[in-house]
Amino acid sequence: MFDRLLKIIKKEDFEKINNLDVLLVGIGGVGGYTLETLVRMGVGHITIADYDTVEESNLNRQIIALHSNLGELKVDIAKKRCLDINPHLDIKTIKEKLTKDNLSNLNINNYDYIIDACDTVTVKIELVKLAISNNIKIISCMGTGNRFNPTKLEITDISKTYNDPLAKIVRKLLKEEGIKHTKVVFSSENPIKTHEKTPGSTSLVPSVAGILLASYIINDTLNNPI
Repeated sequence: MFDRLLKIIKKEDFEKINNLDVLLVGIGGVGGYTLETLVRMGVGHITIADYDTVEESNLNRQIIALHSNLGELKVDIAKKRCLDINPHLDIKTIKEKLTKDNLSNLNINNYDYIIDACDTVTVKIELVKLAISNNIKIISCMGTGNRFNPTKLEITDISKTYNDPLAKIVRKLLKEEGIKHTKVVFSSENPIKTHEKTPGSTSLVPSVAGILLASYIINDTLNNPI
């Protein structure tokens, strides 16, 4: 199934990708596309963590969301979909809500990379702390809601983010922990102000953000500048 990929990368580089063990936290609008890309790029070992079920409000942007699976656990749907793409994939699921208190139960040292595509600020902070303390590379997604322009997304350091309220909070909290640098995907587009607690969303920005998260993992593994 990877014939087309092997036309543009060396076999030994594909083996590096195939041997990766990645933890992906959150498989919603962003993380679902991250997962899809990792699987189709040949990553061989993936653990997905999400406690949520598919809701009707997910249908406009989440790749795994369908009318036929409303109410089902996202990790179960995602695992089935991934194995339908690559039956040889080693995929594990964590079906619980990750919190500051239970993150330490994860076998962090099993992973080559951690991808944070979750919505909870405290979990984002703890994942970065865990990754740094265990010398594991991590990339986190900042805000994608209330935005329309995917060309404003980029991979950068948290210290270089702007026009992103979520990144501002994360940057401040990490600084309080003595952490000034970590890789993120963020949008420089000014979010649309709706004055509502729940942000609006499209399929345009979260999907591209998810692909960028996966792109960082693949290109970093192959030592490609990005």
